[in-house]
Amino acid sequence: MFFATLKLVHLLAVILWVGGMAFAHFCLRPSVQSLEPPVRLRLLHAVLGRFFSLVMWAIVLVLATGLWMIGRAAKESVQAGLGFNMPLDWSLMATLGIVMMAIFGHIRFALFRRLSRAVAASDWAAGGAAMASIRLWVFVNLCLGVAIVCLAVLMG
Repeated sequence: MFFATLKLVHLLAVILWVGGMAFAHFCLRPSVQSLEPPVRLRLLHAVLGRFFSLVMWAIVLVLATGLWMIGRAAKESVQAGLGFNMPLDWSLMATLGIVMMAIFGHIRFALFRRLSRAVAASDWAAGGAAMASIRLWVFVNLCLGVAIVCLAVLMG
């Protein structure tokens, strides 16, 4: 039951993160294109600020539950007298997940900071450039997240 609970929390955090990126990329961004740059960038800055806070919590949960599940499986294997070799799909998911976290760190702590400075200074050209970079890296992360979900379903 405990393992199932860890897996559920892990999955819900992944859904929040990947689903939020899909919503932002395919629904929110196209919908605000008709707004003037000052309104659009202020709105996107506010929305992304809230979303990025949720993603930080999702990352903590994904890391904690993922490491706990791997650790638990390793402990059970060793206790049963077996060696532990992490399955290929787990290795791929963990590696891609860490890459996603690094990309998110770049988005949140470099690109979003640029957007924040541009919005505060009413520099709409710089804000648009920051948003274009954010959009690109969110799309890359979205593709990685979808790849991880496909790995989990098809190999798991």
